[in-house]
Amino acid sequence: MRFEAIEVATATGGRLVGPNVAIDGVSFDSRALQSGQLFVPIVADRDGHEFIVGALDRGAAAYLTAQPARGGTAIEVDDTLHALMRLAAAQRHRYEGPLVGVTGSVGKTSTKDLAWAALGASRRTWANERSFNNEQGLPTTLLNAPADTEVMVLEMGMRGFGEIRALCDIARPTIGVITRVAEAHSDRVGGIDGVARAKAELVQALPADGIAVLNADDHRVRAMRSLTAATVLQYGEADDADVRVADVVLDEQARATFTAHTPWGEVRVRLGVSGRHMVHNAAAALTVVGAVGADLSAGAAALADVGLTAMRMEITRTAAGALVLNDSYNANPTSMRAAIDALVALPAGRRFAVLGLMAEIADAPQEHRAVLRYALDREVEVLAVGTDLYGITPVTDPVAELGSLAGGDAVLVKGSRVVGLERVAAALLGQPVDPHQVAVPAEEQRPQGTTE
Repeated sequence: MRFEAIEVATATGGRLVGPNVAIDGVSFDSRALQSGQLFVPIVADRDGHEFIVGALDRGAAAYLTAQPARGGTAIEVDDTLHALMRLAAAQRHRYEGPLVGVTGSVGKTSTKDLAWAALGASRRTWANERSFNNEQGLPTTLLNAPADTEVMVLEMGMRGFGEIRALCDIARPTIGVITRVAEAHSDRVGGIDGVARAKAELVQALPADGIAVLNADDHRVRAMRSLTAATVLQYGEADDADVRVADVVLDEQARATFTAHTPWGEVRVRLGVSGRHMVHNAAAALTVVGAVGADLSAGAAALADVGLTAMRMEITRTAAGALVLNDSYNANPTSMRAAIDALVALPAGRRFAVLGLMAEIADAPQEHRAVLRYALDREVEVLAVGTDLYGITPVTDPVAELGSLAGGDAVLVKGSRVVGLERVAAALLGQPVDPHQVAVPAEEQRPQGTTE
């Protein structure tokens, strides 16, 4: 989006210092800033104000600041993060197309990625990069939308009550997708029913002429029908689902093919990503395609080639032929079981799971041990890393413990993002890992300031 510095000052209640200039988008990372953007220094582990001069050198048109201006064009505000949110809320009126909000305990990033691909087959679509789904990433995504965007898909994360409501106040979604309610960050909201209440803030924010896209196979999500005045479309394997999944078949890499029966026609879908649970995420994406009136057949075809955000259900072979299933971006009990199921579906004689901590869940010891039992019942050997909550002694070097792997072996690597198990997957594959490859999601870490 393009706007002027004086508009930023008006929207944020700030004070313009320096000449009024044209601005094209925003960035909170001075390293990734593009010429002409507004630099937003975030105060977190490091104070982003330290990088204002560097941002100007890289071509920033202007910058927000909660400190005295340092030359160039500045907008002085009380709080830069709050100013970013207010600016995005004010600029939202420039976009008139459908805006899809996506949330859920599991599957929201994958659903966002799949919807982006399916919609993009026939509509100019814009969505969050990676998991930029919090009060920092969502407004940045909205403000960076190209002028010709026809459909916008915004993932929404949360750690507590009121956070999705605040994101909805900024984005004002017209379509809301709820994927699943599970034991993710449940310790912050009093258990799984609290998670449902927090996620339901999305459907409660929809306008009466909006559309709520709900998982028919999750009873807590299904119950959200009564919380919205919007039209409800349900997806899943339930007989009464509006977009009903049937005839699911997995190939040798656990990639699903299925039939989707929809109000807009029947399509056969072949997914390019692994895991039977991805069928539900794809069904949600196709429901959104139909809801906005995009091309269903083109959207279904696009799902065969879609790539997900890094470290989600990535299957790669080692040089010796072993399969590595890297799902290390995030973890909770529900996604752990889904990943273990995907591992079991792979053609292998020996199966191993390298598991790390599941962060911010209620009844953590019980849930970790339940995941261990689930894996062992399916003849998966578990190696715990960095935690004894699984009830087994953790290993310090899982790669060494696994020893020589070859064709016929398969390894799942999974844990909450804060554990950083992508390093284990990279080591198994003999690959380097970029510590700045991905952003930590809203659920596991608060917004980070820019770092050099």
